[in-house]
Amino acid sequence: MLRRRRNLIRVPKDLATVTRVDQSAETDPASLGLSDKGLRRIWTSVEHLYRTGTQPFISLGIWRQGQCVMKRSIGHTRGNAPGDPADGRAVVGSPDTPVCLFSASKAITAVLVHQLAEQGLLSLDAPVAEYVPEFGARGKHRVTVSELLAHRAGIPRIPMRQPDPSILFDWDAAVDMLCRAKPLHRGGKQVAYHAITGGFILGEIARRVSGEELRPLMDRNLRTPLGLQYFNYGMPADQRHMLAQDAFTGPVPPMLVGMIAKRALGARFETVPDISTDPRFTDAVIPAGNICATADEVCRFYAMLLQDGQWQGRQVMKSSTARRLQMPAAERQIDKTLMVPVRFSEGMLLGDAPVGLYGRNSETSFGHLGFINILCWADPKRQLAVSLLTTGKPAMTPHLFQLARVVTSIGRLPPL
Repeated sequence: MLRRRRNLIRVPKDLATVTRVDQSAETDPASLGLSDKGLRRIWTSVEHLYRTGTQPFISLGIWRQGQCVMKRSIGHTRGNAPGDPADGRAVVGSPDTPVCLFSASKAITAVLVHQLAEQGLLSLDAPVAEYVPEFGARGKHRVTVSELLAHRAGIPRIPMRQPDPSILFDWDAAVDMLCRAKPLHRGGKQVAYHAITGGFILGEIARRVSGEELRPLMDRNLRTPLGLQYFNYGMPADQRHMLAQDAFTGPVPPMLVGMIAKRALGARFETVPDISTDPRFTDAVIPAGNICATADEVCRFYAMLLQDGQWQGRQVMKSSTARRLQMPAAERQIDKTLMVPVRFSEGMLLGDAPVGLYGRNSETSFGHLGFINILCWADPKRQLAVSLLTTGKPAMTPHLFQLARVVTSIGRLPPL
């Protein structure tokens, strides 16, 4: 009863019953300058995070120098959310279970845009209105593609008096609404996290300059070259049963957190997981928030970026493009949406020193956060590609301490 009041999952006494390790995929850590002790410390921290009861499913992938060292999961993909009956129908997940990346999708969409730029189909320094003329309305005519990628376009909020999440499922309506929107800030001057909005305009640019829809564009530019199974927007109907289900966990968030979520996402914090289980969500293309992939697939993506755009002998993108993605787009600034200091590149959320999103002294690391405790990043100092995928969506709860322990334990791995 106490568990239900706290809105937590059932945590089995024996974690081995819900733990899966793909030993055939994991490389001997010693061959990459790592120790079994270091990896055990990381996995122990993941188990502590799971024991908080806030995460139905956790999948962790870690690659070093282009090789997998951890491919593991713990928990259930469905049937063990708070309030689910204890009827024995819970499904244990595996490291090959796809998860919705939410905002961690932004980094991948950004790479697609950068690839189109290196192909000569667009210029990152050109105004968005050069490719989507109607976006220039109401003073947005000077906003550049680069500024849009770096959350400086001035349209961080869904411009509706009463935001309706169903706008996410109507591409044309969403693009039209954002093109007609009045910017809240002068383009390029103020960083304000564009949780949903920027992705639609970036996607529209990509569609117009390439003549392709985003799913085939993803297939051609990333999914096929990297040899990935899922790694695309949404999920085909015949594969939807494979997708891990998200769940709101923990107490109702404080008013301030709820206000920020409503303003940025167009929905109450606790309702976002329900939106992600709506078939319309997995049918849709939402560039800023609905790529579905496994942790291992995300690691391959970041490993490619760490290898200057190369993957298994193939140049997926130019080395100059991969390096540009890691460079700050502007000086550190208080984000007017998140109300914390952040550093963005043209598409990536950057680490920081002395402490950043990806741990201590992580100023060279780059990646992205996904709602609300998904973390995917690359660490050039250690040549690590990391993907921590979670399906529990709690707000301000003690799980944050355990989440920080996971990040810290990964940061204790030795640099190269």
